[in-house]
Amino acid sequence: MGGITFTCIGFRCNVHLVTTDDDLQELSSDLVVYAARLVRAVRRANELPAGFRILSLLDEHGPLGITALAAADRSSQPTMSGTVTGLAGKGWVEKRPNPADARGSVVTLTDTGRRELNRVRRMNGELVATRIAAHHEHTAQDVATAVAVLRDVLGTGPDTEKGTL
Repeated sequence: MGGITFTCIGFRCNVHLVTTDDDLQELSSDLVVYAARLVRAVRRANELPAGFRILSLLDEHGPLGITALAAADRSSQPTMSGTVTGLAGKGWVEKRPNPADARGSVVTLTDTGRRELNRVRRMNGELVATRIAAHHEHTAQDVATAVAVLRDVLGTGPDTEKGTL
């Protein structure tokens, strides 16, 4: 059953609408839609290099074979092989023989790749922070709450393994 609760700190009060399960489902759908739109807006603004998301996948999952990396990216094995070759040429990943399967290889994020990933993540953060700052009604605490919810949902809190993105 829905209702309204108030949380007050000093003179500032936040109103929280307690929602029904249907409201939660609709809000959750909106969260996915707007999160995806935000990611696309950031990608458009920052013009990330081709295959950049592979660095993020390697950061998330650790070293992976080409087939597993292609599956995680929802791409074909030949496409992933070409992408990895390009990233290796930039020094962002390293491709080594797979010790468990001599026919395959394992792709690892290099220190250079990790620095590039961190640089782009900072750039993304600056872009999003600028957009948030333009809306004075949203505070750093609002953003912290949104991040905490996403971390919990994705299982990426301090006591869990890495999640996505």
